[in-house]
Amino acid sequence: MTANIMLIRHAAHSDLGLVLSGRRTDVPLSPAGVAQARSLASVLRQERLDELQTSPVQRARETAAEIGEGRDLVPAVVDALDEIDFGSWTGRRFDQLEEDPGWREWNERRGEAATPGGETMAEVQQRVMDHLQLVARGAAGKVVAMVTHCDVIRAAVAGVLGLALHRILQFEVEPASVSRIEIGEWGARLLSLNEKPGQHG
Repeated sequence: MTANIMLIRHAAHSDLGLVLSGRRTDVPLSPAGVAQARSLASVLRQERLDELQTSPVQRARETAAEIGEGRDLVPAVVDALDEIDFGSWTGRRFDQLEEDPGWREWNERRGEAATPGGETMAEVQQRVMDHLQLVARGAAGKVVAMVTHCDVIRAAVAGVLGLALHRILQFEVEPASVSRIEIGEWGARLLSLNEKPGQHG
């Protein structure tokens, strides 16, 4: 018996592409992001969904709330799905970070580089993979949606596929996208990557 996991990236927010929001608690969805989340939720209502989990940050919780609307599913807040702890980089503009040698190293050597006072990519991958395994053991035959963050999803996909962490920037995980993983006693496999239900273009 297997568990099917939907890894859903939260919808767009106003800082997207401009500021490294990280674990900031004051970053809601933008109007465009609300529309994305509602469109995604509308499409997913055609599918079975047994459990719904979310990262603690606001943009993820708002996306999860849209998905749970009309399903009688209250999203469970799960720390293991939280954004990367970027330490002192949190809240900085990307154009400022581009001048930081540590930021360049982080993006070139994800498997070895560290954030300033935050998590390593290996630590992120460990916590999300441990959570996936834990959920799968208790959710055999079920479909579980997890609303989380781009690089957390990338870390999970890399873990399933056996990819080195320095390669995670070689595939995209866009806002309001769905990536699907199947997990059983035999192991795990990737079913889809970066689906964009309800989005066009």
